[in-house]
Amino acid sequence: MINPETLDFQKGDGLIPAVVQDADTLQVLTLAYMDEAALRETLESDEATFFSRSRGGRWRKGETSGNRLKVVSVTPDCDRDAVVVAVRPMGPACHLGTTSCFGEDDAPGLGRIAALERTIADRAAQDPSVSYTARLIAEGPKRLAQKVGEEGVETALAGVAGPDAELASEAADLIYHLLVLLRSRHLSFQAVLDVLAERARPAKDNSKEGSSDPA
Repeated sequence: MINPETLDFQKGDGLIPAVVQDADTLQVLTLAYMDEAALRETLESDEATFFSRSRGGRWRKGETSGNRLKVVSVTPDCDRDAVVVAVRPMGPACHLGTTSCFGEDDAPGLGRIAALERTIADRAAQDPSVSYTARLIAEGPKRLAQKVGEEGVETALAGVAGPDAELASEAADLIYHLLVLLRSRHLSFQAVLDVLAERARPAKDNSKEGSSDPA
């Protein structure tokens, strides 16, 4: 976390903008403002607290609705006069009842992967007799690995001879079963992304070295 004393609150007459972002889906949820006291309360409570310009005072998100924002991290920008607050929302972030104040989409783009992981986590705790996801996890990683293999073959076949809609559908099945397999092994898709990031790092380093070589 950060030290509030290192931020520039004076530039904004005592307030700094706080961009609130879902820590898992990376969806921007809302834009709010913090004074130094609100930021300190946020850091101490691990729940997002803001300064309401209309109310003229601090308020903790979810005080009345229950839709609190559990804080994961607070990161300042390069000028230290604004912050990104990464959160795990306990309900809709917008007072209109939508996930985000910016549009009605729920976890658009690649954020859908993280949203699906949340659904899988919820279903994993359900009765296997009523939840397909819970049943798969109860059958164990070996069965799940078999399902991933089957879905991989179906995706490959669709890629060779199927229409675009079939390929997209089979790929969706493959991704779902892969996420369930990861869940059964107590892993998240972030572990996969971490490997991809690590693999990309040497390529960047080599690119930099190559650009400095004399012609």
